Amino acid sequence: MNTRELGKSGLVVSELGLGCMGISFGLGPGISKEEGVALIRAAHERGVTFFDTAEVYGPWVNEEVVGEAVKPFRDEVVIATKFGFDIDEQGVQTPGALNSRPEHIRAVVDASLKRLQTDHIDLLYQHRVDPAVPIEDVAGALKGLIDEGKVLHWGLSEAGVATIRRAHAVQQVTALQNEYSMWWREAEDEIFPALEELGIGFVPFSPLGRGFLTGKIDENTEFVAKDFRNTVPRFSAENRKANQALVDRISEFAREKGATNAQIALAWVLAQKPWIVPIPGTTKLHRLEENLGAVNVTLSADDLRELDELTSSVEIKGERYSEAAQKMVDR
Repeated sequence: MNTRELGKSGLVVSELGLGCMGISFGLGPGISKEEGVALIRAAHERGVTFFDTAEVYGPWVNEEVVGEAVKPFRDEVVIATKFGFDIDEQGVQTPGALNSRPEHIRAVVDASLKRLQTDHIDLLYQHRVDPAVPIEDVAGALKGLIDEGKVLHWGLSEAGVATIRRAHAVQQVTALQNEYSMWWREAEDEIFPALEELGIGFVPFSPLGRGFLTGKIDENTEFVAKDFRNTVPRFSAENRKANQALVDRISEFAREKGATNAQIALAWVLAQKPWIVPIPGTTKLHRLEENLGAVNVTLSADDLRELDELTSSVEIKGERYSEAAQKMVDR
């Protein structure tokens, strides 16, 4: 496993990270704490040094799993977590309620440090841009936390170019975490040039298209009750049937390369920029090993052109978020 620097921040991580959300949140009931700890430790044994979590995943449970898992080798890894939502003392999240007030950020950081069993957070993201709080105030709060050593680097998630520039002017932004994959390439138009200019790294979530690009999901797949994909228009049975054409093209290419769909999808993301570090998630060891195999897949310039031609010929159907979730995306 090679390493990459996130932009020009000095923060160096494994070229593939592990998105830990699904261990306990978002895709159904998740797995047990013991299984989650074992999976994270298996990832570390295989060279992963970058682990992504958030207070809202659970809420809280996911941070506890990550903290327990990395405790034996804490100094060898980078933990990324997030703030930005309203969660009451009983762990109930107010739907759609954002909270990036400076005093709230400080309270969240102190609580996250305890759950993660550490004295510092390597990378702290604002989970969603809060229109009620000027981004300069958020950046100022992070600057204070960085000066105190509680946070080493900070970033933004689902933020647009204007917000990134305003935040970066107050306190250097290390990374942006937005969705990016072969079926969602919005970041290429305006985000990438801005990140390159400012020296900010990019951490794509859902680099496997929330699992769809792996070829393991089709129009007949039934998601469990708590799987958020039930609320995503792109994952309606009708849209999955239409979008299957993209997967079919990736599958054919993968067979010719002697790789899996997941490995091609991840290798494609890695090939776009040297400061991109995708964070695919899984709850299964064999899928983890499959994903990590992507670092051994080399895509030539001709391969990348062919994939661009294959994928651009398919019109993707369906929005990537529910209407409520889309309202929290800053562009």
